[in-house]
Amino acid sequence: MVRTALTIAGSDSGGGAGIQADLKAFARCGVHGTTAITAITAQNTVGVQAIAAIAPEMILAQVRAVCADIRVDAVKVGMLGAVETVRAVAQALDELPARIPIVVDPVMVAESGARLLDAGAYDALIEEILPRASVITPNLLEARVLAGRAVGEGGEGQPDEDAQMQEAEDLARALLALGPRAVVVTGGHRLRAVDVFLAAAGAQQVVEIEGERHPDGAAHGSGCTHSSLLAAHLALGRTPLQAAQAARALTGEAVRDGLREIGAGAGPVDVLGISRPRGDDGG
Repeated sequence: MVRTALTIAGSDSGGGAGIQADLKAFARCGVHGTTAITAITAQNTVGVQAIAAIAPEMILAQVRAVCADIRVDAVKVGMLGAVETVRAVAQALDELPARIPIVVDPVMVAESGARLLDAGAYDALIEEILPRASVITPNLLEARVLAGRAVGEGGEGQPDEDAQMQEAEDLARALLALGPRAVVVTGGHRLRAVDVFLAAAGAQQVVEIEGERHPDGAAHGSGCTHSSLLAAHLALGRTPLQAAQAARALTGEAVRDGLREIGAGAGPVDVLGISRPRGDDGG
């Protein structure tokens, strides 16, 4: 049986992040992807030139249309942008069957530095979306913001790996207290590229998910890809920890194989392996 995942996120016209990255990640796992677009961005590898929000009623209509006809086995939530969007998505999540796992990637800033979440929407994200999440996947900077810490506060840039890991564990515990059932603080912004996983169930022991760093790769869309890979593996029936481990491994490969020659800025990850050599197909 083919499994299906729904991504509720923004569109990246450059094809590297957002809805476009999500659909590629779903396909990589053999999961059919469906969409509810929250915003349209005019974007390329250099930056975000414009953002247009989708009307809240249209976001709800997209989710309802998918769910009325197609079974949804997991949901990924990405770019939300504005308070009205956050509230519409919260309503949409409440209309889903309770069994469906929900992965939330708290998208705040694009790889280029453009802000993708309005200042007034932070509280709504914390209050309306995080408690509905099965897993949230912030990077270090996003985790600090959600936990109420200054962006420059903590272990970033310190030579002490132990201090950075301790900060990531502390942040995971602080975010778990906001209501999600599990937290993955991704390791891309630390000296060791290790994801920190913590679940509310069981003994609440931190699990370190090891991974390699690929400084010569291309990372645009890596956060979107990671969260979508995690959602896809939940749709396939994996546990949150198993899904997080698979997502870390596949995202690392996608960054390693990233399309550095695409565009003048940070190239997109290559989760589908389109850059790998292929035999002559006669085309």
